[in-house]
Amino acid sequence: MDVTVYSNAPTRTQAAASPSGPKITSDFNTFLKMLTVQMQNQDPLNPIDSTDYAVQLATFSGVEQQVRTNQLLAEMQARFAQMGMADMAGWIGKEARSDADVVYSGRPVTLSPNPAVGSTSVILAIRNAQGTLVSREEIPVSAEPYQWLGADATGAPLPPGRYAITQESLIDGDVVDSRPIEHYSRVVEARGGPRGTSLVLQGGIEVPATRITALREPG
Repeated sequence: MDVTVYSNAPTRTQAAASPSGPKITSDFNTFLKMLTVQMQNQDPLNPIDSTDYAVQLATFSGVEQQVRTNQLLAEMQARFAQMGMADMAGWIGKEARSDADVVYSGRPVTLSPNPAVGSTSVILAIRNAQGTLVSREEIPVSAEPYQWLGADATGAPLPPGRYAITQESLIDGDVVDSRPIEHYSRVVEARGGPRGTSLVLQGGIEVPATRITALREPG
């Protein structure tokens, strides 16, 4: 006897209303009724071997256990997600360091450079929200915090907005490393989702929690 089992089992009302017809779930009473009907309608001259019944019972029991296990795993995953959100709640209001885009509001932004080993020069490549390169700025070869003032290639102030800042490490004029530069921004919200917890930074930038490399108190 073929039995179709759905791990995401609908209710009986939903099953009856489904356009694809009734669906067999992990309801043990339903299975016993089907098994009884099978016994009543078997060929008297060629009865079903008792071993087949035992195999069906064992198969159903295994499937029923797997369905229950899946439900328990789903419940555990939901609880772990809630625990993660509770932990992230303590991050709200703090300043988090990440390589997310910078939201420039007209005030200097503190960047955290990390030049490649052996670099002889470091260049910041600044692109606006449309991806257009608006400035290239040389900074000291140092891991010390750097105050980016938000100027374009001519030195004029850039308009407020979202900017992607890439740190290029050069050795004798050749780029040996290029990566988004890290900076601090205040955390205003924590969000959960299918891909894990993410943080919303001041200005609306959303970044996965896994990309946060440091936390500090504001100021």
